[in-house]
Order: sequence, then C-alpha cells, then structure tokens
Amino acid sequence: MELWPAIDLRGGRCVRLLQGDYDRETVFGEDPVAMARGFAGAGARRLHIVDLDGAKAGTPVQADLVGRMVAATGLPCQLGGGVRSRDTAAAYLAAGVSRVIIGSLAVEEPDTFVALAEEFPGRIVLGLDARDGRVAVRGWLETSGALAVEIALRHAHLPLAAIVYTDIATDGMLSGPNLPALREMIAATPLPVIASGGVAGADDIRRVAEIGAAGCIVGKALYAGAVTLPAALAAAGE
Repeated sequence: MELWPAIDLRGGRCVRLLQGDYDRETVFGEDPVAMARGFAGAGARRLHIVDLDGAKAGTPVQADLVGRMVAATGLPCQLGGGVRSRDTAAAYLAAGVSRVIIGSLAVEEPDTFVALAEEFPGRIVLGLDARDGRVAVRGWLETSGALAVEIALRHAHLPLAAIVYTDIATDGMLSGPNLPALREMIAATPLPVIASGGVAGADDIRRVAEIGAAGCIVGKALYAGAVTLPAALAAAGE
C-alpha cells in the first residue's frame, strides 16, 4: 500500500485542521519546503499536499509554494485544494505536480470533470470528502446531497488515477479511521482508493492496508509523534 505523508498549507505554513474546521487549526511548521525535504529525507516516496486557502477561495492561493515544494524534493506529489477549472489543473500539472485532486467540480460540474479526466488520463484524482456519507464541497464548507458512493460509481469508468476518500468526522482527530465506510467505498469502485482521516498510528495503517486500500494519507499522527515515518512506511508494507 502506498503511504502519503500530508502537508496542509495555510498562510504559507504547515497546519492541521480538526474535522476540516478552519477555526480549529494547529500550526506544525513555518517552512513547508523544509517540511517536504524532511519527509523526503526520512524515506517518503510521495507527498500529499493541500492548499487549504485555495480550497476555501475556490482558486489557487499557494501555487508558487507548491511548486517550490515539488522542486525541492523531486518526489511525486498530488495536490488538492482550489482545483476547480481546466486551466488550474493544467497549470499545476505543467508545473510538476504529478496529479491533481478534484472534488467540488465532480459534484457541481460533472461534464467538466469528465472532460478533464479524459484529457489527462491517470493524472486526475477524484476527491470524495464525506460527512455522514454525503460529499462536502467548497473546502468542506458546504455539504451536498450527493452520496460519496454514488459519485464514485458515476465516475468509475473514467481513466482516473485514484479516489481519495476522506472521512471528515475522523480527520485530524487521531481517533482511528472509519473502516466500515472505507470498506463500502472500496467495494463500490474498481478504482484504487486512498484512505484519509483518523489514522492514529501504525496499527491503523495496517488495518487500512488489510481491507484493500491502495493508499493511506497520514498527517497529524506524524506531526504529533504518534508514529514515525519509517514505522508508517513499514506498516504500509513499503
């Protein structure tokens, strides 16, 4: 299973939010480029980067910083947050990001999302961030009526790189992942599913791997010292 260390950006710093709440933020680093280099030096094979400001604004806010992080490590990076147009996706991909995560667009403008997936095969990730099974959009500030599993099924035929499935209730809480919801998502789609939210340690990473996830995003557990990156990589089988 692929392990994806997470770096969430807000105001040029590395932060983590509790359950996606912008008012419950913890700053874990002032230099995201140094953080990215640190993960690379500790053995990371890829990075998961989120522009939280971009997610809220609906347009890239920290694209220059993301570009410097990608260049500094040479690692494959996937980027989410504020990717809501063809031009934004194309600009990130041209700047060296390996693949972009798109969520809101898939719900609100599905035809545009389909066209992007077909134009950039293997480089678009469907981001499904669920609150009680329903997809949250626009930086998690709004909850749609769409069920995450239904959106996954609707786009299962596309040449997507993966689905990132985030359980908002557990995100940043170190309470353990929502394994029943993750199992349901994995069973619903032939696409690789990357789990996000709730990982508190190596045992959680092993459980996520055991139920068939293709990847696991780990953020707060690394920053809080609940698991080291080498231990997390070992638990994922990398």
